[in-house]
Amino acid sequence: MAVVSKAAPRSARMPKADVIEMFTRLRELNPHPRTELEYSTPFELLIAVALSAQATDVGVNKATRKLFPVASTPQAMLALGEDGLKKYIATIGLFNAKAKNVIATCALLIRDHGGEVPRDRAALEALPGVGRKTANVVLNTAFGEPVMAVDTHIFRVANRTGLAPGKDVRAVEDLLVKVIPAEFLLDAHHWLILHGRYVCKARKPDCPQCVIRDLCRYREKTAA
Repeated sequence: MAVVSKAAPRSARMPKADVIEMFTRLRELNPHPRTELEYSTPFELLIAVALSAQATDVGVNKATRKLFPVASTPQAMLALGEDGLKKYIATIGLFNAKAKNVIATCALLIRDHGGEVPRDRAALEALPGVGRKTANVVLNTAFGEPVMAVDTHIFRVANRTGLAPGKDVRAVEDLLVKVIPAEFLLDAHHWLILHGRYVCKARKPDCPQCVIRDLCRYREKTAA
């Protein structure tokens, strides 16, 4: 999804002690957070994340539940071809462009990486349709790298709470990596995205149900 800074007005910075307390509470609430995208291999995760741009995880999962049993490797996906792939992902937004990118990605994975997903940011970003956010998701979720993928939800939460205010995605990403203690960084992406998706929602944050309400620097908290 595209990240628009207007959606998340910046707040005062959260002090270090409150950052630690924030993630302590989020960890207690959800000790083992996971992405809501369904996958079983790094390749399936890469494809699912690529398909999720401007689409919901629910919509992507509906498509991949039929796609992955048929094509769970770059070789099998490439064999489908663009037209064959489109039949599985036609319900997902921008499916024509995504089919083209996915097939091209599979060809490069086979040609340059032995059919494996590379554990390297530059190599991932060299794949068609794979940007920094997608690369970070794969590095973090598939390979356990302590990196931060900033989407609309994380951008909003980081700015509203004062955790890592920034005018653009990269500024927020760089600050998040700097201010989040190392013990929380591996899972922080999942905690923040789930918090933004279900509690700190775009139109009306559910502040009364928020476990970090007293730590948050957002000045327009909802009462009900």
